Amino acid sequence: MNYSKNIIVAMSGGVDSSISAVMLKEFGYNVRGLFMKNWEEDDTDNCNVKDDYADAKRVADKLGIELMTVNFSDQYWDLVFKRFLDGLKDGITPNPDIYCNQEIKFNHFYNHAINLGCDKLATGHYAKIANKDKYYSLEMPKDCKKDQTYFLYMLSQNIMKNIMFPLENVSKDDVKRIATNFDIKVAQKKESMGICFIGKRDFSTFISKYIKNTPGDIVNDSGKIIGQHQGLFNYTIGQRKGLGIGGRADASNDPWFVIKKHNETNILEVSQDEDKLLYQGRVKLNFVNWIRTVPVSTTCYMARFRHGGKLIPIKIYNTSHGWTIKLIKSERAVTLGQSAVIYQGNECLGGGIIQEKCL
Repeated sequence: MNYSKNIIVAMSGGVDSSISAVMLKEFGYNVRGLFMKNWEEDDTDNCNVKDDYADAKRVADKLGIELMTVNFSDQYWDLVFKRFLDGLKDGITPNPDIYCNQEIKFNHFYNHAINLGCDKLATGHYAKIANKDKYYSLEMPKDCKKDQTYFLYMLSQNIMKNIMFPLENVSKDDVKRIATNFDIKVAQKKESMGICFIGKRDFSTFISKYIKNTPGDIVNDSGKIIGQHQGLFNYTIGQRKGLGIGGRADASNDPWFVIKKHNETNILEVSQDEDKLLYQGRVKLNFVNWIRTVPVSTTCYMARFRHGGKLIPIKIYNTSHGWTIKLIKSERAVTLGQSAVIYQGNECLGGGIIQEKCL
């Protein structure tokens, strides 16, 4: 860890960012906290912004550090949420967490922190920054099960020189132990899951405020209509639950899976053959970013096609049409709008958003 004097910690009120602040204070840094608000609707069914701020403030007060606040709700709406909605309307499955890291946390929030006079910005991500050949590399943390490099592949050298991840060599169990010793309420707090601005509310109900529900047919492998969907944006490739087509007399009791969304005809295609979700073709990427080094076509790399997904061997090459990945082994439910993130050993090289699948 490269020691600097003045550190601003992005404090969300969660256990990981809280313990990052605790650790840095114990290491002797001059620490300040910065709480970010991204969503204006802070009612009790949403992101619990007031509760999160109260948790962050309690930790900051116990540490004896200043907790500042900043509001990027307008930027979040324009750069993340509208892009998320546009993707859903186009029939893809966008990842707003990646947009948020790229546009908000490591852009507007980062610049705000630097302008406040800090030497580095620290966050509670499970990832590691290392020096390689005079450049910074993004690497998997000690706790590989909590690895968040998938969400960070958009980072650049200019930003990485001014950020730090205090949890890079700390396991989640250690974080919980520290939290229990420091602040029992933070230790017991559940981890945030899913999309922040939706919170605990039903996804379909929330999104239908912004996208019109357009019901359509659900068809099986043979094209037979077997049900009705409530809008394609409610479904993603590989989805099993919530289809409402179980217990049919003309089919087995095996589960049904979403295998394709036909946006032009508003048809949702499903199958009981899960193998139809396996894919071993090529995928074209857009919005590509390479952190330290550009991959070459002669080398075999590994790739993740979703957060927490297994690493799949791939080849990658660049042409006049852009970057294309060739899967060497099959992967389940490769989905347009999600990101393909490339690894070499423990290093995250970068990646891009899946634009097209092509055999």
